[in-house]
Amino acid sequence: MALNAHLLIIDPQNDFMGEDDGTPYSVALANGKTLKASLSVKGAVSDVGRLALLVKRVGDRLEDIHITLDSHRVIDVAHPGMWRDQSGRPPEHFKIIRHDDIANGIWNPRNPVFRERMLRYTATLESQGKYLLIIWPEHCLIGSWGHNVHTDLMAVLMEWERTQFANVDYVTKGSNPFTEHYGALMAEVPDPEDPSTQLNTGLIRIMQEADIIGVAGEASSHCVRETVYQVANNIGDEHLKKFHLLVDCMSPVQPVPGTPDFPKIAQDFLAEMKGRGMVLTTSDHFLA
Repeated sequence: MALNAHLLIIDPQNDFMGEDDGTPYSVALANGKTLKASLSVKGAVSDVGRLALLVKRVGDRLEDIHITLDSHRVIDVAHPGMWRDQSGRPPEHFKIIRHDDIANGIWNPRNPVFRERMLRYTATLESQGKYLLIIWPEHCLIGSWGHNVHTDLMAVLMEWERTQFANVDYVTKGSNPFTEHYGALMAEVPDPEDPSTQLNTGLIRIMQEADIIGVAGEASSHCVRETVYQVANNIGDEHLKKFHLLVDCMSPVQPVPGTPDFPKIAQDFLAEMKGRGMVLTTSDHFLA
């Protein structure tokens, strides 16, 4: 009986693409303009290159491919457009906004109607030990170039669909503007009135039926990390050994002054998942 093998690729989108030297991935347009990744992850372009080779190599053995898509709006809790300081200025990129900052009026939503909601939101993040609210550059805006899957990987995915008579399972996340949504299975603080922010039990059931699942994507410090934590905490311990984390196909966000040591957080996450029974491997060894 054939092995029921899946790939789970987290957010392989243009806005997260960074070259190995740390410069953002960019493409030149015919009109002389350039499109550039807004939240580039160092090494992500090479990561998706290795993923593309993997899909070419083992595509005929893959039962399913799941691709998550970070899908944001301009006005988003983690974008500058949501916030203003006491002088009416938006926050700089990578600024961390704490509950006390809102309570003390240092930062406020542009629309004061949302102030109480943001107070509850940041209090929940902090009480549950989540990442603090950080203001990212606008990224993965729905309908934009940055929202698209990197071209090289997308070409391989479409060829897989044609040859295998199958469709890639695209899973969107992040369109609710009032909560961050790092993990593919649920938002950081689920909205009881928005099912898209709540636990994705359908995807869990699909993964429970798989025999082996390769996991890759961007970034290992954030969306990959949180997705895998959500899987590990909801799928059942007996399923953890089927997850193979492709460590050469994921990279962490590089820290900037005032932010945590994201590479160290990614290393600790991988070590913890190995301790819980998941397999750390590479794209060359997966299904070899």
